Amino acid sequence: MAKHGKKYLEAAKLIDSEATYEPLEAVELVKKAATAKFDETVEAAVRLGVDARKQDQAVRGVVVMPHGTGKTQRVLVFAKGDKVKEAEAAGADFVGDQDMINKIQQGWFEFDVCVATPDMMSEVGKLGRLLGGKGLMPNPKAGTVTFDVAKAVQEIKAGKIEYRLDKAGQIHAPIGKVSFTAEQLNENLKALIDALNRAKPAAAKGVYLKNIAVSSTMGPSARVNAATYR
Repeated sequence: MAKHGKKYLEAAKLIDSEATYEPLEAVELVKKAATAKFDETVEAAVRLGVDARKQDQAVRGVVVMPHGTGKTQRVLVFAKGDKVKEAEAAGADFVGDQDMINKIQQGWFEFDVCVATPDMMSEVGKLGRLLGGKGLMPNPKAGTVTFDVAKAVQEIKAGKIEYRLDKAGQIHAPIGKVSFTAEQLNENLKALIDALNRAKPAAAKGVYLKNIAVSSTMGPSARVNAATYR
């Protein structure tokens, strides 16, 4: 069993681990229980009633958080021609083609998200092992392989995140920072859950939203009443 420090144990007294809370109350408690000296990330963990081993029950998608995530994403765009200027104008941090591919092959990873135009994917595909291992490979399902690079960059900068079911049948996603208001965190959580409901596989049977919990980076978690969203 993991050992927790005095601050954590004191903070944990604010939250009843056996209780479930309405979403707004849950994020309010998480904010109160956050004691770190830095602005902790608030994360949602959602257990879904799907079989993660079956391809037809995979859950993956993207959602733009209404209030952003509190993190500034560094965006790299693989593009050429007029799309270079379009990406730069939209706020991309790095834009290029073979020059960027060469940098990555040499060990450079000073970015958080990759976007690529479809005509670049034959070259970007050569980075599959390097980018795929870090979860950075552009993907059409995530909207990161597109000719509309301006829209892609702007959405990422505005707080677009990708979610994906893990092997345990859970989704983990950031919904903001402790410095956000409880209302902002609550609205971001609702946006995530709404997106998960829309992404429900047709093959999923029984209760889909099984458990929801929210927590800060260093703090205890609060269980959310999942029935609120059903």
